[in-house]
Amino acid sequence: MSGITVYKDKCIGCALCEKACPFAAITIVDKKAVIDLDKCTLCGACVEACQKFRAIDIVRETTRTPDIEKYKGIWVFAEQRKGVIQSVAYELLGKARELADKLKVPVACVLIGSNVKDKAQDLIYRGADKVYVIDNPKLEHLLDEPYARIMANLIRKYRPEAILCPATAMGRSVISRVAVQLRVGLTADCTGLDVNLDERYLLQTRPAFGGNIMATILSKYHRPQLATVRHKVMKEAVPDPKRKGEIEVVNFDNSFFASRAKILNVVDEVMTTINITEANVIVSGGRAMGGPAAFKMLEDLAKVLNGAVGASRAAIDEGWMPYSHQVGQTGKTVCPNVYIACGISGQIQHLVGMQSSDIIIAINRDPSAPIFNVANYGIVGDLFTVVPLLTKRFKEVL
Repeated sequence: MSGITVYKDKCIGCALCEKACPFAAITIVDKKAVIDLDKCTLCGACVEACQKFRAIDIVRETTRTPDIEKYKGIWVFAEQRKGVIQSVAYELLGKARELADKLKVPVACVLIGSNVKDKAQDLIYRGADKVYVIDNPKLEHLLDEPYARIMANLIRKYRPEAILCPATAMGRSVISRVAVQLRVGLTADCTGLDVNLDERYLLQTRPAFGGNIMATILSKYHRPQLATVRHKVMKEAVPDPKRKGEIEVVNFDNSFFASRAKILNVVDEVMTTINITEANVIVSGGRAMGGPAAFKMLEDLAKVLNGAVGASRAAIDEGWMPYSHQVGQTGKTVCPNVYIACGISGQIQHLVGMQSSDIIIAINRDPSAPIFNVANYGIVGDLFTVVPLLTKRFKEVL
């Protein structure tokens, strides 16, 4: 078992560990270090601070999943809403197919919902060898507990070696609970996936430290390996109507559908423009917009270009636009053909969400704004002058 130990015979109460602990988990009592295990994360900062006296030691559990070599196959959690499979599922299928071909294992999808059985064939066309369908009226709306309970049960039974899940509100909510039930790790918001063929483990790459570095996470000792992947960072699998596969309908008793939460009401957001994750053109505004009224100007430009309106976190935090429009590390990742950034400085948290756009056009009156470092085209000027002129010109041309 993992744990931390203070050797009282070596501890002199110097308080170096107390000062080094970033979680305030250590206090000095009667000239001895005392660790609050509810706060301690086993980060190791105290061990490093106590190298001179070696009074603190951490033991980390490295036990392997039993029969780890029997876990085979790549699974995809196929997210659907109102019976419509979301495009992010096809993105994950494209990557799953690539990884599975390298490992020479099958690809399977898990499709959970109500009236979704007839959608399973689409997943086979996109690369799945098998689709597990759980179709029940009680699963019409997402409820974390039954979805996670069903997923965990299937995983225990069929033992896939890796599971890819969309890093959406739905995917994150379900797969995190699955990880807890299975007592395995989870790598969130991956932007790159590959496999180590010798050891057969997943190479899970994600941004770290605000996107300043890319970290590759390995799970050598436990199966399955769980990863969430952001929407629009991978290409959709191309459908092949000739592909054949197996569809297995799995039934569960009512105990699996129990939930401590219930859906009281579902309110659909009425959008005047296209959803930003599906748009080919996005016009985004930042703090320089000054208020919610100014976003009407961006909506006018987006409508002319048949695009969507996005926003930086600063604009969202001010309440000028709904969260569903946020682009960035804590919002949505987008990959449009054209991204027009209006009054956005270009902090790394925003760039993470849009820097893979094909063409980036920046409008900012500050010529030294970081956004210009990633922009294909830059316009230095007042956005309140530039944007209406662009809208007028595009109307004439289009």
